[in-house]
Amino acid sequence: MPGTVGRVPTPAGPVPGASAPDDATVVSRQWGETTLGPYESWDPAVRTAVDVVLASPAPMALHLGDQLRLLYNEAYAEMVGDRHPRALGRPAAEVFAEVWQHPGVGDVVEHTYRTGEPFLEKEIPLPLHRAGGGLEQVVYTRACSPVRDSLGRVAGVLSVVAETSPATRQLQGLGDFAAALSGTLTLDDVARVALRYAITSFDADRVSFAVDDGGSGGGWRMVRRVRGELVDEADERLPPLWRRGPADWPAPAVVSARNGQASFSDDGQPLREIAVDRHDQKVRALAAVPLRASVVRGALTVGYRSPHVWSAPERALLAASAELVGQATERARRFETQHGTAQLLQRSMLPENLPGLPRLRIAARYDPGVDGNAAGGDFYDAFVLPTGELGVVLGDVAGHDVQAAARMGQVRAALRALALNDPRPDQVLAGLDRLVSSLGAESGTHELFVTVAFGVIDVDREELTLASAGHPAPLIRRCSPAGDPDASYVDVPSGAPLGVGYRPGTRTVAFAPGDTLLLFSDGVVERRRHGLSHGLARLAESVAMAPSGDPRSLCAVASAAVPGATEDDVAVLAVEYALRPSRSARMEVPAEPTAPSRVRHWMTAQLTEWQVAESVIGAAVLCTSELTTNALLHAGTAARVEVDLSPERLLVSVADSGSRGTVTRARTETLSSRGRGLGLIEELSDAWGTDPTVRGSTVWFEMLLPPA
Repeated sequence: MPGTVGRVPTPAGPVPGASAPDDATVVSRQWGETTLGPYESWDPAVRTAVDVVLASPAPMALHLGDQLRLLYNEAYAEMVGDRHPRALGRPAAEVFAEVWQHPGVGDVVEHTYRTGEPFLEKEIPLPLHRAGGGLEQVVYTRACSPVRDSLGRVAGVLSVVAETSPATRQLQGLGDFAAALSGTLTLDDVARVALRYAITSFDADRVSFAVDDGGSGGGWRMVRRVRGELVDEADERLPPLWRRGPADWPAPAVVSARNGQASFSDDGQPLREIAVDRHDQKVRALAAVPLRASVVRGALTVGYRSPHVWSAPERALLAASAELVGQATERARRFETQHGTAQLLQRSMLPENLPGLPRLRIAARYDPGVDGNAAGGDFYDAFVLPTGELGVVLGDVAGHDVQAAARMGQVRAALRALALNDPRPDQVLAGLDRLVSSLGAESGTHELFVTVAFGVIDVDREELTLASAGHPAPLIRRCSPAGDPDASYVDVPSGAPLGVGYRPGTRTVAFAPGDTLLLFSDGVVERRRHGLSHGLARLAESVAMAPSGDPRSLCAVASAAVPGATEDDVAVLAVEYALRPSRSARMEVPAEPTAPSRVRHWMTAQLTEWQVAESVIGAAVLCTSELTTNALLHAGTAARVEVDLSPERLLVSVADSGSRGTVTRARTETLSSRGRGLGLIEELSDAWGTDPTVRGSTVWFEMLLPPA
């Protein structure tokens, strides 16, 4: 009859500092307080089984008594994780409560205990509760055998488990790797996913990914990761640090990519000729496998700091992984080519610089929709009229192709010409309506229509005159005398879009110091499964709750106001009527190592001259230095630092001039991990964001100033 030897009791408490069970740990338990009695009185056969378990280097556990209480060795303790040593002596159903009822887990042990029948199953997935939470499917070979006392009765179950070979486990994770690669768009995305997978799946010390430059020069670029390198969320938002090399680069990854042959080094110095730091110098075993792609040449490498024999399963897994990376790389290369051409075309038709006026601060933002391959028809513009007033416009030409972008350029140019001749908004849109109708008749299509909101800001009269042709009503953020902000939509006659029967109509509203006008495209507020009124309400609420009326900050707030992805382009234009003129300064930053230091000295001197609080100066200088370093690393070109100080806030922006059509943004000779720049800015600033420009991108942050 099973279970007659006694019960293994629950221990009185964990042994402080205990790391693994041993003979002393088991004997020192207060077994006398249990029905089993003191350890010395246990059945000799059971004690022999305990000695065998504790002496074994393989993971082994005893499940003793009716409650199947646990007693295990050091190797099994590693599987128990942070539940050791509390798990010693406790019922297995309590220790593994999350998984014990899963088929093939607890029922197998219980069946062996009841019947005395042994059990063996090879390569079964067992869900284990890992440290940090969550269940992880791990493949094991497991054997359960009855443990009998001196009279032949079943006293417990001996469980021996062995995790399957790493190569087998890695092959099972190949599906997840393929799924992750399927979601990549750019070569940067492919590199991040491939390196993350390689270093974790192969438990490697160093991994790298190399690919040809895609140009006529025949050069190469390579990115790597090393074990222990900290990669946080801020790093994941930055382009990887690519290292560039010539066509005859002797790097093993490049050699493998050139000749299409895999190479495996078990022991030696495979990176001696290209080593840039100690991480490369310490690598002794290295595998380099070509991508096997039809168009793009590249390779994946995996290295170890100790000798390593490359087994047949490992070589097969490396080949399969490289093939998946090759397919993803070719997709990314095609996407980048199409995306770069389309976006460069569209951005080249948008104003590269917005006017700077003493009392009006202007900012704009444009983000492509989900399908970044297509050029859209969204556009914005701001220009000074002959009367000294400011004309602002935001519109949307129907379509998402090159033809829509070309028509957008025609409409924008025509609108400015009409406004410079007669700035009345209704007359400008009436003339533009005739142009759109003419273009539609010329192309023989009835699907050409344009929505536009055009306004004229008169600073002296503190007025805003608006006209709209089927476009969402603009939003104005105002501050009451008490200082509480509010955002409301202008009740402007919308009318029909241009090209389908626009009827002129205008609305004039007050636009006083402290107010900010926000023009936006429908991509800002439209989402699937949500009505337009929901998006409009979310936008108004977000703008009203913004920390300030700064136009650049409001553009970022508006772009993220409505959660969820949009397939449409997002365009925003904001104009703030400042309470008092702001002070501004700029510095051109050369692409050289001393540039961040020069920026820090210049910023400190400029803000000290403007009598900014010392606490703000310290934080602002630190953030600006980080942004300058990132711009030089990831664009490889000169940068421009702009500082704008108003009584309410300090705004700093760093713009690079790297082409948006290419993804190779780093020109550095080191591949070491960089600092936590974006995370630092997120902590120290009140608002921050990134704005793509015609050629390059701008990262900015805003700090609210303490009351004087």
